[in-house]
Amino acid sequence: MAASLSSISLKSSPSSTTSSWLRHRPLSATFGVTTLSFPRHCEKTRRFVVLAMDGKPTILVAEKLGEAGINLLKEFANVDCSYNLTPEELCSKISLCDALIVRSGTKVNRQVFESSSGRLKVVGRAGVGIDNVDLAAATEHGCLVVNAPTANTVAAAEHGIALLTAMARNVAQADASTKAGKWERSKYVGVSLVGKTLAVMGFGKVGSEVARRAKGLGMHVIAHDPYAPADRARAIGVELVSFDEAIASADFISLHMPLTASTSKMLNDETFAKMKKGVRIINVARGGVIDEEALLKAIDAGIVAQAALDVFSEEPPAKDSKLVQNENIIATPHLGASTAEAQEGVAIEVAEAVVGALKGELAATAVNAPMVPAEVLTELKPFVALAEKLGRLAVQLVAGGSGVKTVKITYASSRAPDDLDTRVLRAMITKGLIEPISSVFVNLVNADFTAKQRGLRITEERVLLDGSPESPLELIHVQISNVESKFASAISDSGEIKVEGRVKDGIPHLTKVGTFEVDVSLEGSIILCRQVDQPGMIGTVGSILGEENVNVSFMTVGRLAPRKQAVMAIGVDEEPSKQSLKRIGEIPAIEEFVYLEL
Repeated sequence: MAASLSSISLKSSPSSTTSSWLRHRPLSATFGVTTLSFPRHCEKTRRFVVLAMDGKPTILVAEKLGEAGINLLKEFANVDCSYNLTPEELCSKISLCDALIVRSGTKVNRQVFESSSGRLKVVGRAGVGIDNVDLAAATEHGCLVVNAPTANTVAAAEHGIALLTAMARNVAQADASTKAGKWERSKYVGVSLVGKTLAVMGFGKVGSEVARRAKGLGMHVIAHDPYAPADRARAIGVELVSFDEAIASADFISLHMPLTASTSKMLNDETFAKMKKGVRIINVARGGVIDEEALLKAIDAGIVAQAALDVFSEEPPAKDSKLVQNENIIATPHLGASTAEAQEGVAIEVAEAVVGALKGELAATAVNAPMVPAEVLTELKPFVALAEKLGRLAVQLVAGGSGVKTVKITYASSRAPDDLDTRVLRAMITKGLIEPISSVFVNLVNADFTAKQRGLRITEERVLLDGSPESPLELIHVQISNVESKFASAISDSGEIKVEGRVKDGIPHLTKVGTFEVDVSLEGSIILCRQVDQPGMIGTVGSILGEENVNVSFMTVGRLAPRKQAVMAIGVDEEPSKQSLKRIGEIPAIEEFVYLEL
């Protein structure tokens, strides 16, 4: 920790219109054309030129995106559409890009984030799955990852049902046979869906839509998902069961889980052995959730009658793939989201998410940050600035030699705890606590990770107030324990540094320091003075600042009793010189003071 917190200059935002929500190193506005030198074999990358005189961010679109999404991006940023980049070319380009948009074919691994040198702020995944993005690396580098979770939901569900019905009636095989000049009616006798049991593995957005449609086909639908709410399943008429029960009782199994360490090769030799003989499997999720060699063995053994696969562990699969060539398998080339409507919807959804994040807006589709509904983010917006500034004030009150390890945040509200989501506020307080005393940039994405990395323990407490719950919060107070303070008046009766704030008319205010009540708008910077309460103090301090042309936005005094100790809070638009601050400190009635930057 730095020895003198008050001497640290806070980092500026990328632009006046961008909030500090996703603040990174600002784009340079001093260069016109920057040309990169790369190996000659990377000709596509060698020619990459950044034109930054307009100050716009740069968005790299690495895979084909719908025209509607591209047009939306171009309204806000410089857009570079470079498809089929090699990993080396992507790493070479990424340090000049503020955002990256991919589909499922581009691997955004740790090397990409390291190569960005802190410039990359947002990765947009045009689709639902994010297994091709290293979320841990993104979080460590403070990069937000957003996806398009709703636009292709119906398309993926419809394709799952299409594969289900086509498999049950041998549509693909019969079509190929008929086109080959054959007429094999007896060979392609199918099975009925009515009354059959479908196990939906993964009851998220797509899985639940598949379940709805399967119910309409007269199927009995069960589902397994350890995170699915039982009431949502009941509303659709679906029974949630254990994994083993689902695979053992199903006539059809439809996969809709993400690819994670726990779901990788979830269907394997052991699980196939537990299935009903003649089971049929549909996969429109991720190829890696099935052990493909085990699937072929299960088909040969007669355990699995058929499979319909839209995804594969390697895409595209090899031309001589035994899986693709097997006559009991229907294969499609990852068409789950491939409808005209879905493609346009995904492009618009991911473009809006990326642009919003670059503007500093709170992202409701973030996958490596607290998933907070858009309406909650809008309501909490006035308190976001308050939270960060309280954190900044609190940490600057700590004496240089003290290490901040324990922080307690208290929220006072008339709302029940379940109706108050404070994750965003905690992240912003963490940002305020860490950024003034380190070189790291903190945002919603990496706040918890950064706090843990620095051994900072943050606890939260909620105080329920009587009154109307129209406003989400009445006040926030932040206290730091087991530290010394450079401004003794900030120490509460219980021995901790304590600051408290409220939002008034949409503007954050500091309302308490230690045990002293104050009321100062948290704009510009603040001088706090503990003094003997006597006439003329405001005028004396104001005159010193006025002589140096430092504009005072306002002053407020909180006192214990008339003619006793008081704390004066002075809002200033400019930083006073050391000489002026020294003169303020030499006023006989002033016992201590501190200058705090916001």
